[in-house]
This record gives sequence, structure tokens and C-alpha cells, in this order.
Amino acid sequence: MTISAATPHGIRLSADVGGTFTDVAAFDETTGALRLGKTLTTPARLVDGIEAGIGKAGAAFGSARLFLHGTTVAINTILERSGARCALLTTEGFRDIYEIGRVNRPQAYNLFFRKHAPLIERDMRYEIRQRMDAQGRVLIELDEAQVGAALADARARGAQAIAILFLHSYRNPAHEQRAKAIVQAACPDMFVTASHELSQEYREYERTSTAAANAYVGPRVRRYLAEMDAHVKNAGFDGNFFIVQSSGGLFDVVEAQDACIRMLESGPAAGVIGTRILCANAGLDNAIAFDMGGTTAKAGVIHGGQVLMTGGALIGGYATGLPLQIPMIDIQEVGAGGGSIARVETGGALRVGPQSAGAQPGPACYGGGGVEPTVTDANLVLGRLAADRFLGGEMTLDAPAARAAVEAHIARPLNLDVIAAADGILRIAVTKMAHVVRWVTTERGLDAADFALVAYGGAGPLHAAAVARELRIGRVIIPRAPGHFSARGMLFADLRRDFINTWFMPLADASFEEIERLYGAMEERGAADIARNRDLLAGVTVARAADMRYVGQEHAVSVDLPLDLFRARDRAGIKRRFDAVHETRYGYAAAEEPAEIVSLRSATTGLMRKPLVERVATGAQATDAAALTGARPVYFAEAGAFVDTATYDRERLKAGNHIAGPALIEEAASTSVVHPGDRAQVDAYGNLDITVWRG
Repeated sequence: MTISAATPHGIRLSADVGGTFTDVAAFDETTGALRLGKTLTTPARLVDGIEAGIGKAGAAFGSARLFLHGTTVAINTILERSGARCALLTTEGFRDIYEIGRVNRPQAYNLFFRKHAPLIERDMRYEIRQRMDAQGRVLIELDEAQVGAALADARARGAQAIAILFLHSYRNPAHEQRAKAIVQAACPDMFVTASHELSQEYREYERTSTAAANAYVGPRVRRYLAEMDAHVKNAGFDGNFFIVQSSGGLFDVVEAQDACIRMLESGPAAGVIGTRILCANAGLDNAIAFDMGGTTAKAGVIHGGQVLMTGGALIGGYATGLPLQIPMIDIQEVGAGGGSIARVETGGALRVGPQSAGAQPGPACYGGGGVEPTVTDANLVLGRLAADRFLGGEMTLDAPAARAAVEAHIARPLNLDVIAAADGILRIAVTKMAHVVRWVTTERGLDAADFALVAYGGAGPLHAAAVARELRIGRVIIPRAPGHFSARGMLFADLRRDFINTWFMPLADASFEEIERLYGAMEERGAADIARNRDLLAGVTVARAADMRYVGQEHAVSVDLPLDLFRARDRAGIKRRFDAVHETRYGYAAAEEPAEIVSLRSATTGLMRKPLVERVATGAQATDAAALTGARPVYFAEAGAFVDTATYDRERLKAGNHIAGPALIEEAASTSVVHPGDRAQVDAYGNLDITVWRG
């Protein structure tokens, strides 16, 4: 497989470390060759898995000039509650903001409901005498002695990190800056983060939670990135080392060690960026990026050719999640991956995930000591996976172990036969994955059935058609090398800096001179940050948006605003775009009602030189006989039985080839399932374009 290079420069490496697998892409910008590597993640020392993947891709750090990296270290630290012991310094009288939250009760009649558990316990939250008003004017000077006393007590209690949140620091960060300087002077090795460095928006609870989360993951992530940086340099790498942000943009590894929380969804974000590139090549305006790996399933949205972004997210779900207030791609995820464990709970309910067998011990069929059945085991039992072709034959699966695990833990307790039990595991997994797609579409007022489903990740192509049926989606696209898609997506990522300025102003009274001043300051800062890597760039772009609401509302929506609206001082045009977004999101708009601006958003993007995706050879016939590798019985729920199913080698397929279901299209790191009644066609770029039968 090759990709044509836009400009010859050297080797570009990318590595996506997931909970189960580590994926690597090595792109030679001189020859245009793209080589891929996949290996089990090595939890004890993640760099070992990366090194193994790079070796399988036939590359080395010493020959690379650019290394792009995405990892689940930050998100897993929060989900596993395995972060640092932290302290919080906050404005006097406000230490309980973090625990009170928004006082929402998602389960009003559940007597046993428990709200979110803060990452920093109450006795590690210290009130500091100081106060700013909403305009940034100092009302009470910072009590520096209190900062010192709080720090001493926190250190005595074992604090490894300090988060600082003072009221209205988004408007004037002086007190936060001074408090941070005091902490750093007394404890140079302490991880310390201040809220204004992460979020320039109002809402003290969300800002507190964001700062606390950054402090919580900071020591672990900083240590990992520092070790990774040292390792690649010792291996002879002297190029640029970038981390993928949750916004899909890249930032330097040194910056990442301070703003760790910005890399929370780095791997999934790269997959959505890759989906946007695929859509541009395929002429698609609307698509759902569906990524199913070994641990989780994720979904994002391309709408009108653009990635849908959000100003924050709830980590852990609406009921008990912790909010983060940072610009990021709107990605939702659920614990349903190939390694998700199936179990029978009290009362006889079958549940899949969120617990995962991970890379170690892995599913029962991996032969690594796992004994509980997983989604991968169920696929093997049903014939969807070939035991001797997993990972291109590098890893032989233990089919009897998979069957024994499903029988012992699911079939017998539920008094089912093994096939019905395995099918039940997949049905539940598909339903969970369909929910995550609805979260990124329905909650935005979008109908999933109007989108194509772009499925990738090692397990995505196995389940994509079933998920599409659940949502009445008629078109599924499986990209080339889907098991490495997020790692490949990193090759198309750009440098990006996002800035926000909270600025309450009725739209009718907004001064365009003041708006230009505020945007200009953000854009100047973004350009200065990007300019440090100008030798890597093909250009710079600027995008503007604003958070807006009708006067009297509490919550705002983000509205993308073309620069032409500001050049023309088109107040009515801004209002029309807000009305349209509000109608899409909530089903109504009030054209006659006045609107107001809440925050201004700016994104400065340094455009990296991109690989050019190469077209594949065109086939001389409808289906190339050379691609047919045989057949085997596969269980399909819609048939209620095993069906003889043709198998194809994807690498031998050519553009224009058609395959009628049922069929399995196999490749090194994934298997695509074409259900009975469905039809797959290979497009000009080698993607599988599947038409889903909606009978």
C-alpha cells in the first residue's frame, strides 16, 4: 500500500496506543510508501509496544523527522481513578463548588443514586483569601501567607499535584499566576496547574473540575511523556515530537506535559480527522466516524464537511461524570470493544462491558490466561473470525477456549446453547454501540439515518453493518487498513491552537471594533504559537465562532462564523446563523427574539504538508476471482442459522469490484462483515462502500 507524498522530506511516524492494541504508521515522504505495524499494548511499559509496532512497520526512530503520538493514558487515569493525590487552592468560601456541581439529579426517583465523586476530597481543598470581580478588578488582594500555609499542609498530607482556581481568573489571572509562582518556588518538582491556562471561559464549577482533572492526571502523564521523549532521543530521533489534542490538532510534547488534559481523547480525535479526509476524497458531506477497538467504541460526526466540535464534555457519562471545559471534538464513547467482558449479573441479566480483558490477559481466545468471554470470543464462536488469520496470521486464536468461556459463563447460567449465547453477546454490544452514535447525532438534532457510517478500528468493520441496521443507516464505508486508521489519521493532523474569551454582550449592541480587537488578540497569540514550527507548515488558517443564546436563556450554542460576516459587519447574518444552529439543536428558532454573545472562540491552524491518498488499480471484472480465498459457515442472526459465506483477501480487491453478501473481507488487522442482502463495492481509493439492506 502506498501514498503519494506532497513534498519529499523524510520519515513521518505516528503511534496510537489503545487499551488493547498499539497501532503504528510509518510514512516515507520521499518514496510515498506507507508501512503499518500492530502489536498488543504493553501496559507495564507502553514504549515497548510502540517500539515493537515501529519494528513491524520496518522503521526506526533514528530515521524519522516527525513523530506523532496519541494515547489513552490521560483518559484511563481518570476512568480508573488511578491519578495523583491532589490539593485545590480556591477562593475563600468556594471550596464546595467542586462537590455541589450543578445540582442536577439525572435519576430523580432512584433512592440509591450517587452523584459524581470529586477527584480531590474535601479536606484537600484549601480556601485562600482573595477576590476579583467579573470585570477582573481586584476586590481583595491575594493572601500569600495563606497560600504558603495551605501548600505546607497539602505537602504534609502527601499531595503530588496542586490545582488553582480563583473566581473570575478567566478575566484577570494575576492571582492565579502569583499563587502558582509561590508553589513552584517552594516545590519545584510539584505538578501545579492554574485554571486560566486551560479555560478562559466563565462557569466556576466546570473550570474547577477541569483544573482538578489536569492536576489529577498531570504527574502520571508528564512522567510518561518525559520518559517517551527521552527514549526517542536516545534512539536517535532528533525531529519534532507532537501529541494529538482532543481537538484533533497537534501540540508540542513540552506543552503537553503541562496541559495534559488536552490530550484526553487524542487517539479517537485522530480517527475523526482521518474520517474528514476520507469524506473529502469520497465527496461525502455528512458521516459518522465509528471507531471500535479492543476496549471501547467511539463516535464523532462530520457535518457539512466539517468536524463537529464542543466546548466541553462529561467524562464518565451524564449521571456521574465530571465536566471538562476545553475545546475538543465532540466524541462520545462506551465500554464496548472487542475485549469487553460479557457476564451474567444477579437476576439473570446479560451484560457486556464496560470491563475489558485488555491486552493482558486478553480475551480467552488469545491464550494469555483470560477465562471470561468477550466480544472477540463471541465473534470467533460464530465464525466471523478465522482462528488462523488473526493479525494476518501472526497470532493464532484458540477457538475451543473461546467456546468454553462462552459456554461456562453465559450459556449454562442462562440455559442457552453456545451459539445463542454468543449471538446474545453481539446483540447487546451492537445496541450499546448504536446508543453512542445516537448521542453524537440525536442530541444535536441530527438524524443518524441521514449519515454514512465510516467504521474503523480493529473491531469496527466486524459490527458496522449491524450497528447501521439498528439505526436505519443505509451506507457503511470501511476505509483501507481500518485497524490502523487512527494512526494514519494522525498523518493528516495539523498544528492547532484554540482560544476563548468570555464576553457577554447583546448582539444588537456589540461593537465590531471591540469584536475585532478581541479576536485579533487571540489570533495573534495563536499565530505566534504556530510560528515556532513554520518550517513544517504549508500555510495558516483562522476560524471564528461564538457561543450565543437568546436573551433570557442560560445555555448557549456554538455558532461557526465565516470571516466575511465580520468584514461586512453583517449583524443580521450572524443572527441568522445562530437561529439556524438553534433550530437544528432544539427544533425551533425565534427569529424575532434578540440574541446575545456569551463567548468568542478562535482557532488558528498551522496546515501541515499532507500525504496524498493514492487511488487503487481498477478491476477488469465485477469481482476479481484472485481475491476469493474460500468459504466457511458463519452465523447470522437475520438468517437464524449458519450460512456458507465466501471469504476474500482485501489486498487483492480492485476498484469497481462488487461483492454480494454474505461475505467476509479479511485483511491483516480487521475483518469486514457483509451481511446477507448487503452489497459491497470497492471505490477508487480502495474503501469498501457497503449498501445496507433495509428490509
